[in-house]
Amino acid sequence: MLTDQQIRELEETARHLRVEVLKMLHTSQSGHTGGSLSAIDVMTVLYYQRMRHNPSNPAWEDRDRFVLSKGHAAPALYACLAGCDYFPREDLKTLRRLGSHLQGHPDMNKTPGVDVCTGSLGQGISQAVGLAMAARLGSRPSRVYTLLGDGEVQEGQVWEAAMSAAHYGLGNLCAIVDQNGLQIDGATEDVMNVGPLGPKFLAFNWHVLEVDGHDIQAINRAFDEAEAETERPTAIIARTVKGKGVSFFEHKASYHGVAPSDDELERALAALSLR
Repeated sequence: MLTDQQIRELEETARHLRVEVLKMLHTSQSGHTGGSLSAIDVMTVLYYQRMRHNPSNPAWEDRDRFVLSKGHAAPALYACLAGCDYFPREDLKTLRRLGSHLQGHPDMNKTPGVDVCTGSLGQGISQAVGLAMAARLGSRPSRVYTLLGDGEVQEGQVWEAAMSAAHYGLGNLCAIVDQNGLQIDGATEDVMNVGPLGPKFLAFNWHVLEVDGHDIQAINRAFDEAEAETERPTAIIARTVKGKGVSFFEHKASYHGVAPSDDELERALAALSLR
């Protein structure tokens, strides 16, 4: 269990990361705001508390792996990687520029700390299954985490991967669903209603947990429970708010793929009490 001090520090880190995300999106005037902000708290706990990784040696064989299956939330990943010193924070200003190593979706061939190229929805979890199998076959201690969007789980490939992960007993795999309820075309239940996610993963013989995706203690506790389950993969359904942290971005599908304007950035930074 995290101490009160640890929770405060992680919450402050998440707040700073949201600022970094907003600034880089504003500079590029392109990218995905809502889904990046909704994922920040889960990713903060992963990168700053849970995962075994080494920024000075990104290729360390025994590191834990993270697969951003919802690759359009790359700004959140880049903010975490820069914050962990995989590359200078100044690089965040080059998001989506021609020649930059920080493109609109993660590129393992260009960006230190990125393990998998993602962006085509539904494929990241399959890659995570492969990484988890490789770690198991190689008798390595690595855990594999993958973050999916709730719109993404409309893809059939997600469920083929879920079936294989359970079949092979990948207890070293943890899939987190960023369930913010919205995608580019509107509410997920209106675009393609897949129904309750927990029972579906249970039907595939996964260990299933449901948490408030913005509660640092609850997120960390869920990862504790996931790590304790060694025979089955774990699915964490994280209930989140699209655009979390900035009231006028929250719960709005219109901010799925829109960068903040000058005025919106100013107001957002004021809301986060950081400039």
